[in-house]
Amino acid sequence: QVRFVESGGGLVQAGGALRLSCLGAGITLNDYAIAWFRQAPGGEREGVSCVSASDSSTYYADSVKGRFTISRDNAKHTVYLQMNSLKPEDTAVYYCAANLMRRRCPTVAPRAYEYDYWGQGTQVTVSS
Repeated sequence: QVRFVESGGGLVQAGGALRLSCLGAGITLNDYAIAWFRQAPGGEREGVSCVSASDSSTYYADSVKGRFTISRDNAKHTVYLQMNSLKPEDTAVYYCAANLMRRRCPTVAPRAYEYDYWGQGTQVTVSS
């Protein structure tokens, strides 16, 4: 059974940093593109970043480009999202997800409806 567990969220002041982790189980993580999404209260689930399986090419939303870095450690079955220079508008629940038909990230924002397997999410709160 495919399962993801996110961790690393918390409360941080604006300008601070957090590193989120996405641990995969029941899946060979390096065979699939893994995406990070976020959802703010009352908002839609937004594709933030993605890392491809084969060449580890990446995608970043314009809102996080230059501040967030996605990486993967296949030996640890984990994908990370390093978030620097955090802003209050980054406040959301962050989720990792996989589409088992996709090895490469899209060139546009990942769409939540295309992803089959999700973690439970981790809350990130950035205070001003």
